[in-house]
Amino acid sequence: MEYKNLDVWIETRKLTKLVYDLTKSYPKEEIFGLTNQMRRSSVSVPSNIAEGCGRNTAKETIHFLFIARGSLFELETQFYLSLDLEYINDENLQLFQIK
Repeated sequence: MEYKNLDVWIETRKLTKLVYDLTKSYPKEEIFGLTNQMRRSSVSVPSNIAEGCGRNTAKETIHFLFIARGSLFELETQFYLSLDLEYINDENLQLFQIK
């Protein structure tokens, strides 16, 4: 499976860019905290999709897709925490909610 042609891989790359852009405005004291964690979570999603597609078996591919899904839920939680900490507003949160 060629991961570069998958819409989900393309869209999660866009998500990663949005996360990086949004977290630029987070407080500097969060650079090694929430900012770093959100960026790592977002990078993990397309990375695990790509890694899964590079595996030799469907079972391994599915395993990595589930890891990517877990990273998405982790990122969603981090957005809720960002809202709680008033780093983002409801409008920003709506952009990132998993449906």
